[in-house]
Amino acid sequence: MAKEKDLSTRIVPELGGVSATKSVWDMGWDELVPGAACFSFESEIDYTVVNVQPENRQYAETNSMNKYVGDWRVIKPVWNVDLCIDCQNCWLYCPDSSIISRNKEMVGIDYDHCKGCGICVEVCPTNPKSLIMFSETIKNEDALTQWPSKDKSLPDNDNEKGE
Repeated sequence: MAKEKDLSTRIVPELGGVSATKSVWDMGWDELVPGAACFSFESEIDYTVVNVQPENRQYAETNSMNKYVGDWRVIKPVWNVDLCIDCQNCWLYCPDSSIISRNKEMVGIDYDHCKGCGICVEVCPTNPKSLIMFSETIKNEDALTQWPSKDKSLPDNDNEKGE
């Protein structure tokens, strides 16, 4: 029967009578303390963190913001700044927080964390869309030259999503 693990200190269970404190990155799958990989920020939660830009936040070592996690993506969203209306739908719905926005204006995509799910493209209301999925192997500059033209079967209002 497994021993109870100490949740407060992240101590590795005793192995041969010796216990040691390890980083969660050095632990085996059976050594992790329940919940240890779920801490988003270091120390106490500061609820004013929403006022701090993501790159200035103090993330816990287990947070994916400290790791490159977009390496299995096969398609990626490409952003066309000329078509974007800064509606923030992509930023709001992105499950990976990969849409970079400043002062309610989109400024880019964080490809280190984007998984290529395409939700940003689906919620984009412009015609043609300002975000389109392309193969990971296509350079963004080349993708921009392949952008589709306006779909005449959709309403003229770029803010409406005619379905």
